[in-house]
Amino acid sequence: MPGLRELQQQFAAGVLDPDHQAMEPSIRANGLTREQRLQIYRNNIFTSLTEALKATHPVVDKLVGDGFFRYAAHEFILRHPSASGDLEDFGAQFSTFLAEFPPAVELPYLPDVARLEWLYHEAYHAAEAAPLDIDRLSAIATADHERLCFSLHPAARLMRSRFPVLRIWQANQDDCTSDDSISLDDGGARLLIRRHEDVEFVCLGATEYEFLRHLDNAAPLGAAAEAAISLQADFDLTSVLARFVGDGTLTDFRLSR
Repeated sequence: MPGLRELQQQFAAGVLDPDHQAMEPSIRANGLTREQRLQIYRNNIFTSLTEALKATHPVVDKLVGDGFFRYAAHEFILRHPSASGDLEDFGAQFSTFLAEFPPAVELPYLPDVARLEWLYHEAYHAAEAAPLDIDRLSAIATADHERLCFSLHPAARLMRSRFPVLRIWQANQDDCTSDDSISLDDGGARLLIRRHEDVEFVCLGATEYEFLRHLDNAAPLGAAAEAAISLQADFDLTSVLARFVGDGTLTDFRLSR
């Protein structure tokens, strides 16, 4: 008789893989075949996870259609089964999966649309944070300013794409009234995705994006400023820093060693 952990592993494998037979001896038929009993769980799990994936990726669903989406979701679930009891956690790897999914090869922008939707989802559900303490920041000695390491708000995300993903996303919202065509040659996007009362998108220039990207990767202020200046010699650190502190994008700091 297998132990509980082994039985759970066999059950999970049997639900995901119809050819996996290890679980069947432990199932009582009782009016249904062992396979029919597993199929009930299999249908429920795949349906639940597919609907969760559609809920977080409605634009991807709209772009490819229900049939394609359900097929892609089925293959994704097989390769990346849920590892959490919270359905809100399911789907983080969907954009990476789509980038490697042969049937989606003719839609090169699709993985980035999926990534945008997942970052939106993360920002929506992220924790709140108190505004940055200006008095505490002002108390830092000028000589230590280069060592300041700022933290982005928990509900802030950065994204860069070579495709106009924000325009694609906007054009596929239910309340969109524009019928302007979108060309993949229209240019890419550098975005700050953040939540105040609602999730919003802020389009960034290359310099601002690089500055925030360095801060988000725990680089000290001096290194982030140097990266920005390498792109724009007249980069105004004071005004840019004041902007992102003032709008709540940066919420905390520490001094690097």
